[in-house]
Amino acid sequence: MSRSILEALTLSTAMRCAPHDGCSLLLRVQASLTLHESLRGLEACSMSLDTQETQCQSVRVSRASRRLHVGQQLQVHFECFEVSVAQSLYVTLRTVPHFCGVRLDQQYHVEAGKFSYWVDRGRKVILVQVPEAPADSDYYVRLCLKWFTCEDVGAPVRVTVNRVSRAVSLPYSRELPCLCLEGWSATPDAVRMQACPFENDTEALWDAIRYHPGSQALSWEPACPVSGHVSLCWRPEPGALCHELEHSGRSARGRVQYPLVDTQPQLCLKFSTSRGFWVRCPFERLGFPALPASRCTCVTKGRCGPLPATQRSRPRLSLQPQVASWLTPRLPSW
Repeated sequence: MSRSILEALTLSTAMRCAPHDGCSLLLRVQASLTLHESLRGLEACSMSLDTQETQCQSVRVSRASRRLHVGQQLQVHFECFEVSVAQSLYVTLRTVPHFCGVRLDQQYHVEAGKFSYWVDRGRKVILVQVPEAPADSDYYVRLCLKWFTCEDVGAPVRVTVNRVSRAVSLPYSRELPCLCLEGWSATPDAVRMQACPFENDTEALWDAIRYHPGSQALSWEPACPVSGHVSLCWRPEPGALCHELEHSGRSARGRVQYPLVDTQPQLCLKFSTSRGFWVRCPFERLGFPALPASRCTCVTKGRCGPLPATQRSRPRLSLQPQVASWLTPRLPSW
């Protein structure tokens, strides 16, 4: 059998958490191979270089699968090797049955000082496996919002040396890209480590829109640092293209506010960043507190006459959808 049927061996660590048993650190083994008709399975073994303790797991390939997929490339995953922080391992991958010279091996070190975590989105909880701190010291872990510095979201949790379980449960309210885990040992000038579980989740940022009926101001404020811009846009109907209104563009780096905004269902906010754009239409929801009458006036036929006094007496708005001519319709402007 050719040695090339075993193509790659990839190692990484992950954390497995059970509701009543706490969390444990696992070695994840991934193998790439080309299926051969004589191959009945694969065996992966992990040996601790400190204690010489060995754990092995095997995967069997049925005869029907061998006939059906012979010559195809397969991915095999092993996720049942329990490991500990700062452990040195020697991992081997062999065929079943064993063929001389057909094997892959790799040395792997479980890095010290890095914590593993698992996000339970249903319960809105982050489970953290705290690493062993140097010099038998306590360890701190917390959630924080990463701006120029990492600002506290709740009090730090202290994990003492004699604590039986080193798993910590940290609740959160929103999945923000700047919500990070921070951990450090209780020693002078300890290096702080960070991990941000939701750094690619930006959806929650665009929902922080507020409307103030008294001042008729529409505002949005970023909960995390954002590089991009915000603008008002006009969407004729749900799912249609939202057309940006002239002169409404603002930087998204800080609080954005538009004064004297009428509660038109077609009026939306458009957020644009290097990753794409998102549209939010706060007034299209049923039951939104709108003004008694719309301040939009459309002329579609007949001649234009003076507006009734009730309409003339209303203050002029910054946003007025206008139609200059029924032959050349224009988008509303800000």
